[in-house]
Amino acid sequence: MRHPVIAGAAILVTIVLTVADAGAQHAPNTLTPQEKAAGWTLLFDGRTTTGWRGYREQAGGGGAVPAGWFVEDGMLMKRGETEDIVTTGQYGDFELDVDWKIGKGGNSGIFSRGPEEYDHIYWSAPEFQLLDDANAPDGKSRLTAAGSAYALYPSAAGIVKPAGQWNTARIIVKGAHVEHWLNGKALLSYDLWSADWRAKVKTSKFAAYPNYGMAKRGVIGIQGDHPGLLALRNIKVRELR
Repeated sequence: MRHPVIAGAAILVTIVLTVADAGAQHAPNTLTPQEKAAGWTLLFDGRTTTGWRGYREQAGGGGAVPAGWFVEDGMLMKRGETEDIVTTGQYGDFELDVDWKIGKGGNSGIFSRGPEEYDHIYWSAPEFQLLDDANAPDGKSRLTAAGSAYALYPSAAGIVKPAGQWNTARIIVKGAHVEHWLNGKALLSYDLWSADWRAKVKTSKFAAYPNYGMAKRGVIGIQGDHPGLLALRNIKVRELR
């Protein structure tokens, strides 16, 4: 006679495999019904650069981005030094997920709440560092390594994957509170405008910019002004209430 526990286990395994197969079939640059219900929206459709523009360029430019950015095989990419790009929309409190991979020695970043008041977005918007830690000069310090709040708060070592492999970054911004996640692991958190944050800004290069990190709403940006390959996919955001 078949043992009922074993039979139940077999059913459970079948269910687990079915769920895993369904997840494996989820197409890149799309949202699941659950993600849509949770309020996620895509910032990249996998085919065009719609929703992005050059920093400080007028919105509504037909999705045009600076030369050097392009779409290839479902990825938003650059292969050399170019200008920064930003979202056509602005965000205040939000959660952002991005898959990214970078070339050997590569250096880039994701900016939050950029108000576009300065010549360069990094003069005002906090940065989540994207880096090949093993080969880029910034990888020698955790303050400027992958996942750091650039030059202010260090990230944990040993979590970023090597150049050419996919990583997943998550940024959560809610009021003053900011969290950095990488490949499913919490890296750091900090509170904007706190005494600790102000002290760190004061002793950094950002002290030269009085409005650094002060905006409560702005664009999300991707840094382009470093040489090397950068590829992005599955860029999605949800606004937090």
